[in-house]
Amino acid sequence: MSFDPPARRTKTNMASSADVHVRICGQEIIKYDLEIKALIQDIRDCPGPQSTLMELNSQVKEKFNKLRLRIQDLEQMAREQDREVDRLAIQSETESQRRQMLSNQTVWRKANLACKLAIDNTEKDELLRGGENQSIRQRKATKEGLVETSSNITESLMSISRMMSEQVKQSEDTINTLATSSRTVQETNEEFKNMTGTIHLGRKLILKYNRRELTDKLLIFLALALFFATVLYILKKRLFPFI
Repeated sequence: MSFDPPARRTKTNMASSADVHVRICGQEIIKYDLEIKALIQDIRDCPGPQSTLMELNSQVKEKFNKLRLRIQDLEQMAREQDREVDRLAIQSETESQRRQMLSNQTVWRKANLACKLAIDNTEKDELLRGGENQSIRQRKATKEGLVETSSNITESLMSISRMMSEQVKQSEDTINTLATSSRTVQETNEEFKNMTGTIHLGRKLILKYNRRELTDKLLIFLALALFFATVLYILKKRLFPFI
């Protein structure tokens, strides 16, 4: 088993990386070239109107700009090659792709001229066919407008119906919530009434117990007074019989 020197391995890896970038760039150039050809064919087949042709031309311009940038990238890669053989090969491919791009631009201009001429002829023929076709188109447009208006009105009515249904549902939910809240308030009010009655009853009982306590104290005081008076009388009779 043999090992390459580090410098040689590094150079080989850099070359492989450069080859990968070159291949990727070449694939993108081919992709843009095919997309441009397809768009040019769409321009040839374009029946109009002018807005459609302008949209296709805008897409072609965008693809040409991307293709031009990738060809410039490929040209830069050719200048960065270490080996003369690789540099010349990539430069040759670059020139080939640039010629192909110029050829596509020529074909694009011819396709544009042909398409514009065809659209102009079609518009002239439509003008020459006169008012009958215009009247038909107007009636068709009027009919389509009426259908569209009817459809819009129907959609608006359906939307209003859905909104009313949602409002009714929200009102029902609100009423149910209010009813629940009302029942809760009534139950709370009943509880307050019961608590008020209980408080009044307790107050009456406390007043009654206070009065009874006062009466008991008076009776005890009178009983004690009678007891002490009796004791004093007995003592008097025994100790001082002569009084």
